[in-house]
Amino acid sequence: MEDQASELRAMLGKEGKNTNTVPSQTHKTRVIAVTSGKGGVGKSNISVNLAIAFAQTGKKVVLIDGDLGMANVNVLLGITPKANLLDVLNKKKKMKDIILNTELGIQIIAGANGFSTIANLNNEQRDFFADEFTTLSSFDIIIIDTGAGVSENVLRFIEAADEAYVVTTPEPTAITDAYGLIKIIATEFSNSQIVMKLIVNKVHSADEGKRIAERIITIVAQFLNAPVEYLGFIYDDSVVTSSVLRQKPFMISQPSSKAAVCIKHIVGRIDKTSVKPSGGFSAFLRKIIGKK
Repeated sequence: MEDQASELRAMLGKEGKNTNTVPSQTHKTRVIAVTSGKGGVGKSNISVNLAIAFAQTGKKVVLIDGDLGMANVNVLLGITPKANLLDVLNKKKKMKDIILNTELGIQIIAGANGFSTIANLNNEQRDFFADEFTTLSSFDIIIIDTGAGVSENVLRFIEAADEAYVVTTPEPTAITDAYGLIKIIATEFSNSQIVMKLIVNKVHSADEGKRIAERIITIVAQFLNAPVEYLGFIYDDSVVTSSVLRQKPFMISQPSSKAAVCIKHIVGRIDKTSVKPSGGFSAFLRKIIGKK
């Protein structure tokens, strides 16, 4: 209990006293899970705009709404999908049938509202699901917008990805929840090659973003001995709210805004880093269906 209390004090800045078919790996696909410890930190909005920013650099990008309980990527884009992941999971549709082309330069796969957990699939469903996911092996970037929190679906998507981008804000509850998520990733997947990176959203200055990130990274190193990289910050910009209300991403509606410039800088940093060897797309498929 004292260790947990020390962790909490440190996070808040308080001082204490003391498959069957797998694709060949001729094409490198970068799989990114954008996640958060709590809702309301802007995770889905960041996922959408990151996808668009990658596409604007010439990448072939697909954005998967991985929230299998409360999918909302299509809402942010003002799109009403006719089919979603649940239809693939239930073998009613093939993956190619549910991939939506958009005018934004990206393709999206709508989430499966109301689906409980991938772990509940039987072997036949898992094999079918894995086969269908091979459709995505031609993409340069796969961004998975996970649900918030630490449900089994969220952890399954995180484990399957090459990189997990944890989104937080300067709010104390967001910071502690981000740390809690990082702690679970570090302990549950200690033998994996997942790279954890931190994005601080809704900041008022670059210094604030750096300070929040350094606090989390320091405490993670102290209590978990796990590496976490600071990927960047996004300003608390009024255009973000207006873009959500208009259902038009700010990377399109306000490409010169402070928030859009931050997203471009983050994508630039990502492009300069290589993906650590993790078994590639074949490993992604095995992990997503629960086969090591």
